[in-house]
Amino acid sequence: MVTYIKETKKTHRNNDIDTEQIVRDIIKDIQQNGDAALKKYEKKFDNSTRPFKISKKEIDDCLKNINAEHKELIDKIIERVEDFAKEQMSHLTSFEKDFGNGIKLGHRVIPIETIGAYVPGGRFPLLSSGPMVITPAKVAGVKRIVACSPANHKGGIHPTVLYGLIKAGATDIYAIGGAQAIASMAYGTETIPSVNMISGPGNMFVAEAKKQVFGKVGIDLIAGPSEVLVFADENANPKIIAADLLAQSEHDPFARAVLISTSKQIAHDSIKEVENYLDSFTSDSPAHTSWENMGEVLHVDSIQEGIDLCNEYAIEHLHLHLKNSSDYINDLYNYGSLFLGENSSVVFSDKVSGPNHTLPTKEAAQYTGGLWVGSYLKVLTHQAVSNDGMQFLAEHSAKQSKIEGLEGHRLSAEVRLK
Repeated sequence: MVTYIKETKKTHRNNDIDTEQIVRDIIKDIQQNGDAALKKYEKKFDNSTRPFKISKKEIDDCLKNINAEHKELIDKIIERVEDFAKEQMSHLTSFEKDFGNGIKLGHRVIPIETIGAYVPGGRFPLLSSGPMVITPAKVAGVKRIVACSPANHKGGIHPTVLYGLIKAGATDIYAIGGAQAIASMAYGTETIPSVNMISGPGNMFVAEAKKQVFGKVGIDLIAGPSEVLVFADENANPKIIAADLLAQSEHDPFARAVLISTSKQIAHDSIKEVENYLDSFTSDSPAHTSWENMGEVLHVDSIQEGIDLCNEYAIEHLHLHLKNSSDYINDLYNYGSLFLGENSSVVFSDKVSGPNHTLPTKEAAQYTGGLWVGSYLKVLTHQAVSNDGMQFLAEHSAKQSKIEGLEGHRLSAEVRLK
């Protein structure tokens, strides 16, 4: 039986009708008025009047003056994300083979030509965001990578974010943010080139904009506020559990941190540890609001009941604080990314471990995984038919077309019959 020890105070639904209409108006305005509309929204939302494109001088200054420690950290992020993406890429292969005499079928795995990478600014400069979005695209072989990030640091992009965009492989970098950046990349303006696909996380306006431009361009996924679910047994450490819950809670006031435990004692102790930690957090940290309104703690009677609940939640980050966590990997199938054992911190994935941290939220893990090198690839089929293969397929197609009443289809098949 599932018992709630702490329930959410608000529904996890912050993308309301007002957000939808605001974004719809922005997209329409940029479609119709291009750069003029983009300038208006950059001034309104980010108080930015700077040129959109990051200049060569800004790039040179960044490369010259970047803090050495920051540079080393970002280089390591790119190295590890690139290594993991290359290994994934090595398992994606084109093929061609015979499927019967005279019937040659196959597919090619090729990159999308142009992508738009959105990298949020936020309250803090996130060193990993640019490399996570851009590096897999570069490994996939994307020719043009257009990157957009808000001009919210001294009239430009924060140096550590900019360095990550440069080193990861962005070919064009623009200091614009929000829904206006998504609209500009989707439809193009006098300055911003249109792209084939847009990827990357963002706030509710960015997420809504990606949703609305889908179809005109492809998107990776709708990535909302961060989510984590810790599943713990009686062997778990409440201090570590609490730290893992708060690490994701501090991303956003609407971030969602959930604890499911087979032990009521561990559940209650973890709540106390969360409250103890929060006393030392700054008063403006989103973790306070997130935990108060969105935090959940549940007790289950068995591991199996907990596993069933984990699959039901389809959470972004699923972290198992269980004895022999790896034993349960085949029982779990709805999650953005899985973290096995208390030492496998979600924070490692957020920063540097290698797998991508752009992951599905709001139960989207029921039908998709996170951003990866394959997100930037197209699998295109081809076929070459001749001789006996043509006769076999033409006879079948002609008979089927006659049943379906499709005269043109029947004709196209019959004209090839001997």
